[in-house]
Amino acid sequence: MLLSELKVGDKAEVTAVKAESATSRRIMDLGLIKGTRFRVVRVAPLGDPLEISFKGLYLAMRRKEAEGIMVEKQSG
Repeated sequence: MLLSELKVGDKAEVTAVKAESATSRRIMDLGLIKGTRFRVVRVAPLGDPLEISFKGLYLAMRRKEAEGIMVEKQSG
């Protein structure tokens, strides 16, 4: 599933980053790489942007960027 499909409070793990090269590089430089676990903190009222939390960091990203990140939803 895509990161953009998650709801507030969902936890997931990154399985792949398939965004365009410049965006993919920036996302990976920020530490959001394969195997990273994160939680969706909030989503703006119109769905863009969304904010996630991982490794003690908070990252806001546009929905278009989130559509390029494949994730596996975690239970609990």
